Amino acid sequence: QVQLVESGGGSVQAGDSLRVSCAASGFTASRYCMAWFRQAPGKEREGVAGIAADGRTRYADSVKGRFTISRNNAENTLYLQMSSLKPDDTAMYYCAAVHFTYCGAPSLIRPTYNLWGQGTQVTVSS
Repeated sequence: QVQLVESGGGSVQAGDSLRVSCAASGFTASRYCMAWFRQAPGKEREGVAGIAADGRTRYADSVKGRFTISRNNAENTLYLQMSSLKPDDTAMYYCAAVHFTYCGAPSLIRPTYNLWGQGTQVTVSS
């Protein structure tokens, strides 16, 4: 069964760090472009960070220098390390994936991806 399961969300204070994880099953994640998206209440889902099968990465301007996307191919897991968190980072964070044949570069565009997790909530208080 093809599945993405996010974990690691929680409630933190502004300035704190947090790492969220996405465990992939039913497919070999190393052959996929993967990404993190987030959606705050009343807002559209936006791309935060993406990683191509070859390891190239891309970040939204709002998180550049604060967030790091990485993958552990042996564990079939995607990570998002978040630091210097701000209240504006509060959102549901979703993991997404698509086979590398459909993504030539790391993408933050939602329609690129056809596999999605259920999300993990991150809340940052001031």
